Order: sequence, then C-alpha cells, then structure tokens
Amino acid sequence: MRLAYGTNGFADHRIGDVLSILADLGYDGVALTLDHHHLDPYADDLSTRVADVAARLDRLGLAVVIETGARYLLDPRRKHRPTLLCADDAERRVDLLARAVRIAAELGASVVSFWSGTAPDDTDPAVCWHRLVSGCARVLAEAEIRGVTLGFEPEPGMFVDTLDRYDELWRRLGRPENLGPTLDIGHCRCLEPLPVPDCVRRVGSRLVNVQIEDMRRGVHEHLEFGRGEIDFPPVVSALTEVGYDGLVGVELPRHSHAATETARRSIDFLRAAEKEAEGV
Repeated sequence: MRLAYGTNGFADHRIGDVLSILADLGYDGVALTLDHHHLDPYADDLSTRVADVAARLDRLGLAVVIETGARYLLDPRRKHRPTLLCADDAERRVDLLARAVRIAAELGASVVSFWSGTAPDDTDPAVCWHRLVSGCARVLAEAEIRGVTLGFEPEPGMFVDTLDRYDELWRRLGRPENLGPTLDIGHCRCLEPLPVPDCVRRVGSRLVNVQIEDMRRGVHEHLEFGRGEIDFPPVVSALTEVGYDGLVGVELPRHSHAATETARRSIDFLRAAEKEAEGV
C-alpha cells in the first residue's frame, strides 16, 4: 500500500512541519485539505504558497491528493456550507472546487476529492439532483481542461451517502471518465450493506482514491485502528485484488491533539495488516 495521512488530522501544525513528519514516519504521501491554516485557496499569495508546497513535496518524495472538506473555510458560522445543493450560494462551492482543481494541477496531485453536502430541509430530491449534477458538471469541465481526476466520496448523512447513490450520480453525469469514487473504508462499515472488502471489489477498477480509519456499524465516528469493528487484512487484500495503486489516506480529523503519535501508530498498524494480508 501507498500510505498517506490527512492534514485535517494535523490542524495545529504548520504545513511544512506536517510534510516533514509524515516523510520521517515513512508515509508515501499526504491527503492535503485546502484550509486557511495549511494551504488557503483564497490567499493573496497563493501561487507562492503552492510553489513552496510543491517544492517540499518533491524534496520529501511525497505524493499528494487534494481534499476539499474543510469545515469552515467558506462560512465561519456554518459547518461545510455552502454546498453544491444550496439554492442561493452553491456558486461559492463550485468556485472552491475549481480552485482545488487548479491547485491539484500545479502540485501534480493524483485526485481532487469532494462530496455532495447535506440536502437543504424540505427540498425536493429532484431539485437536489439537478443542483448537484449541474455543479459537478462544471467542476468536471474544469478538471478535464486541467487533466485532473475527481474522486466523489459518499458521506454518511449527506445527499449522496452510499455507493448506490454515487452510481446514480455517475450515470446522471453521463459516466465521465475523469470521475471515480473516493472510497472511505470506515464509511463502508458504517452503512453499506456489503462487507467492507466486497465494497472495495464492487467499485473495482473505477476506484481513484481511498480513505481509511476504523469505524463501527451505524456510527459515523472516525476511530483509531483497532478501536472499531473492521478486520483490515481482508480490506488490504481486496485493494490488491482490484489493482488499486493510489494513495490510501488515513482519515482521523479529530486527533490533532496527538497528531504525530497517532500517525505513527496508524502506519505501524497498517503495515502490520499488510504483512498479515500477504501471509508474511
């Protein structure tokens, strides 16, 4: 596995320090969430900051995927708002995602990952689908121009929450080649009907991005490895079976208080699971 760690689990560190720590721990890459405290896509000196991050990634030998789930980047009072489903200001989310695509192109990122957001109260599902497809189509057009792959993540509690709903979105968009699923392993345990390894097999060669953490059935809480219900060696075997060679990013956004040690424990756990999967 090519392991990465999410910067949203290092909220109290400078981005340069995050990258150095991950490289020192043996990670292959980073899942970089665009946010005001790491790489702000609205900074006046954005081009300079992007160039600096690109140079650091190159120097440290780290690959990168771009994540767009910052909690309060667009609205300091409302978490994850606006979304692509909002009636009045979805344009701001489209703009953020387009900026993410351009940053990804400059960094050589393999994927830009994003999600639908929650459905506004009492909004007709047909209206939600229309808004979502319209917004995604505009981001897809920008990604095609820039040669960037998009990963769409089904997220518990959001309008597109399952692989079935992702498939519906993909069909409505015309099955675009530059859009694939971002598969969160914990989310599979949380709410998908199939066993987690079968979720991996279901998306198969379409898979473009993986997030990983432990989780329990029916509870959307990102847990450290070994504290939930997932048996990880079969998951690793399934990823190998489908030929996935992208980054597998640890997603522990509520562990910044112990970021370095959590990252250390995580890579040790996943490397051990990998060896068990290989029968070593």
